[in-house]
Amino acid sequence: MADLQRLPNLEDTDGFYEALIDAQRGLSEEQADMLLAKLVLILSNHIGAHEVLVTALNLARENTLAQTAAA
Repeated sequence: MADLQRLPNLEDTDGFYEALIDAQRGLSEEQADMLLAKLVLILSNHIGAHEVLVTALNLARENTLAQTAAA
């Protein structure tokens, strides 16, 4: 069973962030949302481990709700 990697693990954090922003540049909000949803599905397929993906979903949801409540 694979655990969710929660420590920084990107080879080039700034480079990836820049590529992510560039990929959305010139898109409508709807297109950008669609791009991000497709990226999630592509990366989920790459990861493959159901338990890891569910853990990541729960973590993202909890973090989102906590940030919304703090605002």
